[in-house]
Amino acid sequence: MAFLLKSTPDPLSLASALPDVRSASHIFLPINDCRNPAIPEGGSHWSLLVVGVRDRVAFHYDSLAPANYTEARMVVHKLQPLLGVQLRLQNIDDTPQQDNGSDCGVHVCWAMRHLLVRRLLAVEAEREVDMSLGGKRVDASGVRKDMYKICEGLRKKASRRLGLPLDPPKLFTLDEARGKCGDVGEETVFPLLDSSRTSSGVI
Repeated sequence: MAFLLKSTPDPLSLASALPDVRSASHIFLPINDCRNPAIPEGGSHWSLLVVGVRDRVAFHYDSLAPANYTEARMVVHKLQPLLGVQLRLQNIDDTPQQDNGSDCGVHVCWAMRHLLVRRLLAVEAEREVDMSLGGKRVDASGVRKDMYKICEGLRKKASRRLGLPLDPPKLFTLDEARGKCGDVGEETVFPLLDSSRTSSGVI
């Protein structure tokens, strides 16, 4: 949704294609820095925009600040006509910062879960919510393991519903995959969520 908004000159032309979010309390929008819709899987950085519709404030959480500030501002500008309100963009300066060039997606997933479960759903509807992340620390490795457990739980649930085997797919190293399938490029092998096994994949 965020990329579609950024790429469309007239955001009102998207009204029939997008869900009507005017009655929502908050909208969670992952932001990517890709600006060319013709490039599949473009961009190199993710951040999180949380729009408080009732309060008319958009909170931007960037683990590599201020890398995606311009992109967040573009999305806010395009979202305003669809909501029918003016939004104030607030960059959250105390967002935990990543210590490498690859954990931005992990930080976005952590922030979404923390803000939704620990903040927005933990208070009564009319109470003011603190949207800062001051003093928080992200254990990227731990978040990856949590993500893997969630994905495995959803996979097993779907397997039960469809009558499929519950055993996880067999894991191969890239060299093993090439031995079984011939010349397999890295782009065709799905990486595991566990960063300690970046040479492994699922075939």
